[in-house]
Amino acid sequence: MQSFTKLTGIVAPLHRPNIDTDAIIPKQFLKRIERTGFGQFLFYDWRFSETGTSKPDFVLNREPYLHASILVAGPNFGCGSSREHAPWALLDFGFQVIIASSFADIFYNNCFKNGILPIVLPLHVTEQLAQKAVEHPGFQLDIDLITQEVRTLDGDTYRFDVDPYRKMCLQEGLDDIGLTLRHTAEITAYEATAPYATSIL
Repeated sequence: MQSFTKLTGIVAPLHRPNIDTDAIIPKQFLKRIERTGFGQFLFYDWRFSETGTSKPDFVLNREPYLHASILVAGPNFGCGSSREHAPWALLDFGFQVIIASSFADIFYNNCFKNGILPIVLPLHVTEQLAQKAVEHPGFQLDIDLITQEVRTLDGDTYRFDVDPYRKMCLQEGLDDIGLTLRHTAEITAYEATAPYATSIL
């Protein structure tokens, strides 16, 4: 997992409430066994017609939003099933930060485990940011995990909360596997001395 400390990126507005994980990554694309390659299917039913042609009116099919790294969404983002493929698809598409007034709990946790920073800001703030992104395509934000601030390029600043442990994991690029590998020496030492259990058939 790549480390995350700061980001300046284009904002894509998708300020709808209750965007669920089936909308983020439809169930027919869950058969892949890799973590990569899901970005092409992100919001598939919203981005493409039944014949597979791109819908030009959808925000992520238009310049400059298709290059966005920050998504401003509506409340209860990531509700529905617990599929980890949802943050995989968002990250693979290019999103490193998602801002919403609230998130579904499991999705929120999965974001941190996959290198995405989910930021909770008040609803009126997310509405303002989304509106600025609509009115000014290419609107950018500075995201600073160290100071826990979201800053507009014209000087507005919004502080956000983040659990210290999750903050450390993002800063150091540590997922669950990475955290385990930090103890490789201790694990190796234990395996060298610990008796192995004998299976009883």
